[in-house]
Amino acid sequence: MIAIVDYGMGNIASASNAFRKLGYEVIITDDPKQLYAASHIVLPGVGAFKAAVFEIEKRGLRPVLEDLAEKKPFLGICLGMQLLFETGFENGLSKGLGFIPGTVRKIETKHILPHIGWNTLDIKEGFPAFNAFQNKHVYFVHSFQAETTASYIVASTDYGTEIPAVVRNKNVYGMQFHPEKSGKVGMDLLKTFLQESSMEVQA
Repeated sequence: MIAIVDYGMGNIASASNAFRKLGYEVIITDDPKQLYAASHIVLPGVGAFKAAVFEIEKRGLRPVLEDLAEKKPFLGICLGMQLLFETGFENGLSKGLGFIPGTVRKIETKHILPHIGWNTLDIKEGFPAFNAFQNKHVYFVHSFQAETTASYIVASTDYGTEIPAVVRNKNVYGMQFHPEKSGKVGMDLLKTFLQESSMEVQA
């Protein structure tokens, strides 16, 4: 069973539908017991970093998510990916979940923000499971981006500047784009997360 974390901000319906299409049982919850019972944890997100942190802490979810990230395959999507990092600067400084070293800042680009639309992925060396996604198009909607070291970046995209698009730290993965809105490529990326993150936990 896959648990979609319900903290009041997120693309919950579309994310849950995507995993159901892959044949998985899905639960949408903020109940720690149900989260611990799941095989995989998905942290969705649409909105602002600071407000999301507030909602997570209001529900007492920070320590729960910190513990789950040590034990289970974990995926952050869009804002959910940004929350995986240590700090965010949207609407002021906020403390993220800290699962991946780095910060989240506004995209510095000559292009119009928010970054909305289809962009290609550039897969980095050392992540062979993702090689099939080189130059594949996925759908982005965001104005802020992660800043982290290269070792955590699985794939990037170009929007007048290099933006991390897929990140990973052991069994914790993040996708800046919306895989659930990215057609077959997005579904295949979710399959890859499910397989690769589970292998990391078993290791």
